[in-house]
Amino acid sequence: MPEQGRQSSRAKSQSRRRSPDIRASHRNMDRWFRLPLGQALLNDQRACINTHVQGLGGARQLHIALSHRLLMATDTDYAQHIVATPYWHPALPEGTVVCDPDELPLPSASIDLVILHHSADFSAWPHQVLREATRVLRGGGKLVVLGFNPLSTWGVRKLLSRRQRGPWGGRFLLRSRMEDWLTLLDCSIESSGTYFFRLPVQNRRLLERDSVLEYFGTRGMLPVGAYYCICATKRVCAPLPRRRSWRPAQVIPLASAGTLGASRQPRVREKSGNNVEGR
Repeated sequence: MPEQGRQSSRAKSQSRRRSPDIRASHRNMDRWFRLPLGQALLNDQRACINTHVQGLGGARQLHIALSHRLLMATDTDYAQHIVATPYWHPALPEGTVVCDPDELPLPSASIDLVILHHSADFSAWPHQVLREATRVLRGGGKLVVLGFNPLSTWGVRKLLSRRQRGPWGGRFLLRSRMEDWLTLLDCSIESSGTYFFRLPVQNRRLLERDSVLEYFGTRGMLPVGAYYCICATKRVCAPLPRRRSWRPAQVIPLASAGTLGASRQPRVREKSGNNVEGR
């Protein structure tokens, strides 16, 4: 009996340590964004991204989304808009790629703008998600990262929530950690801040009211917004051109005005000539 009790306790501890189902979390987020709180958050995030990508343009834009319904920056001046979703749906629009955010089936240095919409929050390998995003990004391209802020009322709600639905089923990563990862991946941080200072409640009346946190947060006094937005640029390393190395044995100096020519091998004196001169 004691041995069986130990085995059961070990099984429980292992089940607790297992990571949650990422696919299920994505579907939960898709449904959660249809609720009043989710709609308010989504509208605020779309306005935030439109402000940061305003005036940008290029060949290709990649949006790594949680769902094909949660689109961002659809009116940008890019020739091709690509959306990457984690699971297939019969109503997928054109230009949609079904893949995991940590394994993008795209060539390196082929995208001008990459938008990560909570992709690292709902991934078992968040660092690999950033690595893939910077890999497909060309030199000088822009990267926009959105993630939930653990240092906020939403982070407190996650700690106290028993249901792992919606945002509370993901991982809230620190903004400073994300900035450090981007710096290690040869990206320079252009801007970083927190947004949406509403309380995490589903009441429409409370969502429409201005709170004290919103008063101080919009003025930059308290970085306790529900999510953070980081804008970074991929640095380009200019390689030094390699010069052809000449071997000294193969260099033949040429004669010019005021100089004497020389050959690679010294002239050997003849013994007969030396003997005649000596006589």
